[in-house]
Amino acid sequence: MIKIGILNLQGDVQEHLDATNKAMAKIKIQAKTLKVETAEEVSKCNGIIISGGESTVIGKLIKEEGIDQVIRENNIAVWGTCAGMIIVGRKTDYQQPLIGLIDMNVKRNGFGGQKLSFEKEIEILGDKFPGIFIRAPYAHSVGDKTEILARVNDRIVAVREGNCLATAFHPELTKDTRIHEYFIKEVLNCVE
Repeated sequence: MIKIGILNLQGDVQEHLDATNKAMAKIKIQAKTLKVETAEEVSKCNGIIISGGESTVIGKLIKEEGIDQVIRENNIAVWGTCAGMIIVGRKTDYQQPLIGLIDMNVKRNGFGGQKLSFEKEIEILGDKFPGIFIRAPYAHSVGDKTEILARVNDRIVAVREGNCLATAFHPELTKDTRIHEYFIKEVLNCVE
C-alpha cells in the first residue's frame, strides 16, 4: 500500500488530505494519506504534497528538519502547489531555501499580491480545469527535461520533471480531483 504525505507545515493541508482521499476513492486505489512534519515521517512516504503558504518559512523548515535530504535519498515523488511550486524549483527571484527538484526559475507572486488573486479555467493534461490562483507564482524559464503542462497568458503555471509535479494554482480548493488522481498515478508508477 502506498503512502502519500501532506507536508503539515503551512497551507491547505486538510484540503489536500481530503482531495487526495476523494481521488483515491474515485480511481479505486488503496493508499494511506497522512499529515507529515518530520524527516522520519516523510521517509516512510512514497509521495509528498507541499501546499501553499509562505515559501520562505516552509523552505527553512524543510531544510532544518532535513526533509529535502530524505526526499532525494528515497526518490520520493513530490507535488508542490503555489508556494510548493517555488520550493521545488531550482531558482527564484528571492533569496530563500529551495529543494531544487525541478529545473525551473520561479517568480514569486508572479501575478501580483493578494488583491490580484483570481480564478481562471486552464487547459492541463488535455482537458479544462478550474484554476484558483492566490498570490500565485509562475515559472519564467524551465530546463530541457522539464515538461510544461499548463500556461496562463504565456506564463508557465504547471510543470513536471521526473517524479515531481508543480502547479501555481490550488487544485485542493476545487471539487475536481483529477490532478490529485494524476499525482497518485505518478506515485504508483514510481513504486511499481
